[in-house]
Amino acid sequence: MHLFRIRLILALIISVTLVSAASTYFDVLAHRHVLRQELERRTKWMGVSIVPDVEGALATGDPGALPGLAQLLKSGTGALGLAIYDAHGDMVTSTGPQEVMTALGQDVVDKALEKGTEVSAFGHTGKWRWMQEAFPVHKGSQLEGAVTIVADAGYIRAEGIALWQRSFWRVVALVVLIVAITVLMVRWFLLRPLKRVTERLRHLRTGHGMKTIKPAGAELSWFSPLAREVETIARSLIEARTAAAVEARLREAGESWWTAERLAVHMRNRAGSSKIFVVSNREPYMHVRQGRETVCVVPPSGLVTAIEPVLRACDGTWVASGSGDADKSMVDEFDRLRVPPDDPRYTLRRVWLTPEEEARYYDGFANEGLWPLCHIAHTRPIFRAGDWECYQQVNERFAQALLEEMEGIEEPVVFVQDYHFALLPRMVKRARPDARVAIFWHIPWPNPEAFGICPWQAELLDGLLGADLIGFHIPMHCHNFLNTVDRVLESRTDREHMTVRRHGHFTAVRPYPVSVAFEGVPRTGVEPDDADVEAEERRAVARQQLLAEFGVRAESLALGVDRLDYTKGIVERLEAIEQLLEEHPWHRERLTMVQIAAPSRTRIPSYADLRTRVEETVERINGRFQTAHWKPVVLIERQCGHDEVKRWYQAADLCLVTSLHDGMNLVAKEYVAARDDEDGVLVLSKFTGAAVELRDALIVNPYDIRGVAEAIHSGLEMSRSDRRQRMERMRRQVMEHNIYLWAASVLGDLRELRLEDGESMEPGRAMPVAGSEAEIASQRTA
Repeated sequence: MHLFRIRLILALIISVTLVSAASTYFDVLAHRHVLRQELERRTKWMGVSIVPDVEGALATGDPGALPGLAQLLKSGTGALGLAIYDAHGDMVTSTGPQEVMTALGQDVVDKALEKGTEVSAFGHTGKWRWMQEAFPVHKGSQLEGAVTIVADAGYIRAEGIALWQRSFWRVVALVVLIVAITVLMVRWFLLRPLKRVTERLRHLRTGHGMKTIKPAGAELSWFSPLAREVETIARSLIEARTAAAVEARLREAGESWWTAERLAVHMRNRAGSSKIFVVSNREPYMHVRQGRETVCVVPPSGLVTAIEPVLRACDGTWVASGSGDADKSMVDEFDRLRVPPDDPRYTLRRVWLTPEEEARYYDGFANEGLWPLCHIAHTRPIFRAGDWECYQQVNERFAQALLEEMEGIEEPVVFVQDYHFALLPRMVKRARPDARVAIFWHIPWPNPEAFGICPWQAELLDGLLGADLIGFHIPMHCHNFLNTVDRVLESRTDREHMTVRRHGHFTAVRPYPVSVAFEGVPRTGVEPDDADVEAEERRAVARQQLLAEFGVRAESLALGVDRLDYTKGIVERLEAIEQLLEEHPWHRERLTMVQIAAPSRTRIPSYADLRTRVEETVERINGRFQTAHWKPVVLIERQCGHDEVKRWYQAADLCLVTSLHDGMNLVAKEYVAARDDEDGVLVLSKFTGAAVELRDALIVNPYDIRGVAEAIHSGLEMSRSDRRQRMERMRRQVMEHNIYLWAASVLGDLRELRLEDGESMEPGRAMPVAGSEAEIASQRTA
């Protein structure tokens, strides 16, 4: 304790001394600055008053009169010295201390003669300190010479020293006072109450009488009683949280919107002791090496945006491919780690793939085969037997990893993601019939004729039908899937209840529009006009700051945020901007289109070709229209973090989501969710799932270039009130149908399925809810 007090006192002395010294230093600098400015003003005033006399003397051409004039002017102004120079900068005469006059800076005079205006500088030599200011002397428009006034500046240094001396004693007094007060406060207001609180906590925990605290010799021993009680307090907090959760369950049915907390309560109520497992190709967190450091990054993905809030809310396990170059160094012996790094909420299990497997399973079968097969974007799918074999092997490996994680878990809930794992549901269900398995297909499902192109369509459908529940974004995709099953497999489909029975196993097929997490609450009243103006001004400032990085100034900003993918309609979007500038020249030098195009699947030739087309289109448009300080298109070809994209969302006047075909497209919903100012225009393709929900967007056909251009023009010309009304309705839609409702719907439906007798859910029970099945159903159909 004694050593601690000594250290505390020394730390206070050093801290107060350093702070006071720094404060005094800046005070002295400020005081000297004021004195110098005052001296400069006084010297300038003297110079202005004597220049006419010097001009008159030089005009007479009598050099013999100059010494007397210099002495007279020096005496009259009270200057330390005065010197007169000819037009060549040579000193003609001077008066003042010889030591000072010989040390005057010639460069000051030369600069004054060169610039034709007064120039000043400070100087010193020996005991003298001065300020020298040179004034040019003219005869008409001709430069005749210069006069220099030397003012005494020694008093500035003297006053600075005096200020330091006064501050020294002030510092001593402050140190003594602060140290004394602090020691007393620590002794009387910290130590004794802290011990009393510790004793009270122990009494409350044990229920026994107060016990004597044994003194400890270590310097921090007086904190040890509190440290011993921390675990007890933590247990108490856990019990309090449990009680709060019970209360939350009672209030849950009365809440209007789904949140992470409500979802957690909802899933705990329905899952019981079951654990939730998610399987996807892309991992939510990736570790990469940057120089000598290993950093954790979040890969840009709509899938990660949609799924991670679920596992954050309902502690579970995410099985995914480890793709970072430092991923292996961050896992334990079971290839697991807890994520997110700054606030661990769930477990990530990484599965390792070889480069050949990545090329064949991911680049080959999944993205050169299934991706173009399911998207009507007129890109020919490519199917290779070797890719198909690798696809099966990778599905088996993920199934094995998942089964290892599920070992010992009763009635696990499995949520498989996307077209990379069409075979996995059957593999898992065969090994664990007690598991409840759902798969969500995040991309469109084409009509039977289009899907029939795939040579292994029967195997893919059989694998999918191993799931108890299959989810798509919109009803049309569900109907396409059922039609495909009818066309390809021997099975029984029930269109009324949207189920398929194959080999005695029932699979439910349902639409679940995926969404995003929504932060904030829409405005409930009309904001005053000045608030709207202020919001627009803030957006204008943010827009200019973002565009300044690219050397562009613009009054309006259109934004596109996409992976560099041929289904996103990026080239068509750029052509619409070109059409807009042709037909509405008023937008030239006013509107800039920023296209964020994150590189994607760069090893696939069709994606490399697309990148070339996009770059050539941007170059052509900019070549036609750009000016010195403006260009119509800014192309950002890199991955942008969530925060950076959000800043672009909030600064944009309109967002262009013009996909040629998309299952949902979360960019549209992210833009709406980011617009907490309730402003902005969304131009949305009719071929996206989001168009079914966001009906207040400007719906366009992305193939109609002129139509998209006119929609952009309409959005830019739209009135503020119209923009606000549309955005408010879209934000309410996204808020009420957010990611938490989506997760509750899918996982709740999965829990409601009756597996024990092979029957599917009863009609009317497709939408389970915490407290009331009807609540989610009403929100999904609102």
